[in-house]
Amino acid sequence: MDQFLQQLLNGITLGSMYALIALGYTMVYGILELINFAHGEVVMVGAYVALGSLVLLGPLGLPWYLALLIALLAALVVCSILGVGIERLAYRPLLTEAQPLTALETGLLGVAGAGICWIALALRGALNPLNLVLGVVVGAGVAGLLWLLYTWLARAPKQRRLPRLSLLITALGMSIFLQNAVRLIAGSRDQVLPEVLPEITWSVGALQIRLIQVIIISVSVLLMLGLTFLIQKTRLGKAMRATAQDMEAAQLMGINTVRIVVITFVLGSVLGAVAGVLFGLFFKAINFSIGFKAGLTAFSAAVLGGIGNIPGAMLGGLLLGILESLAAGYFSSEWKDVFAFITLVVVLLFRPSGLLGENVPEKV
Repeated sequence: MDQFLQQLLNGITLGSMYALIALGYTMVYGILELINFAHGEVVMVGAYVALGSLVLLGPLGLPWYLALLIALLAALVVCSILGVGIERLAYRPLLTEAQPLTALETGLLGVAGAGICWIALALRGALNPLNLVLGVVVGAGVAGLLWLLYTWLARAPKQRRLPRLSLLITALGMSIFLQNAVRLIAGSRDQVLPEVLPEITWSVGALQIRLIQVIIISVSVLLMLGLTFLIQKTRLGKAMRATAQDMEAAQLMGINTVRIVVITFVLGSVLGAVAGVLFGLFFKAINFSIGFKAGLTAFSAAVLGGIGNIPGAMLGGLLLGILESLAAGYFSSEWKDVFAFITLVVVLLFRPSGLLGENVPEKV
């Protein structure tokens, strides 16, 4: 019984992180009916940004909670910009007519490019004043080239909206690009996060509860409740639900659907960034491929709960996390994925729409 409770706690911890990632998939699918396969790489980038931030903050001797908060904020900013970039550069040109980049978008891309250079230099121990300037120059150059490219595309003959298969291929291409970009920038070896959190453990009978588990579960629950409130009780949430119901009708009612789509990508990226930071703190080592595995499991969790269904994504993530943990504890860690995906297949055989059913409104 003691082992079961311990594995159950471990599974809830792991499932909470899967649920955060699954929410990113299900939000984008609920509005665009598009599977954003690059979302797992956003999680991975969040983990690397946190790592680079903690490396830079290490010599300052800050309290652990302050250093962790700064690293989390850095991951949120970078991943939010990355989410906007993915939507703007990879998906919007296939959904609508090409448009030139605005000054704000160009500036954000420049900041993101400079930030990536600085993180890469920090991980390689080569960050100095001269290289800080180099990062600014590289970021500005990347933003300028992208601005020229989109200005040229906007002047090209107008194209019809491309088929959904093109969007799927673009999503896979963006995922592969981000994986290999991080591999080239940070290296292919595992990167170990600095020991930030104090080793605090509470004993409840034979059950051992670690500080990191309390943080993961608490943060995940708060974010899930906050997202539910946002979707159900705010004007922004009402606009998102209207856009999901009928995008053209929402436009006629005065809703800026382009902005809603961008906000959806940003919200998903924020959740992915938090999940990436928590993954790094929990497993202590990251590499360029962690986003693929975590993203695949989280996507399966979204399908298990019901794609497009926010409560379903939460439930599916928790169930898969618990199944993986119980399989690793009672059988072998090599079999944990087998049990989780067998359960997914069995559930979908008897309930193809997922446990709570799909929540994608019928387009009229």
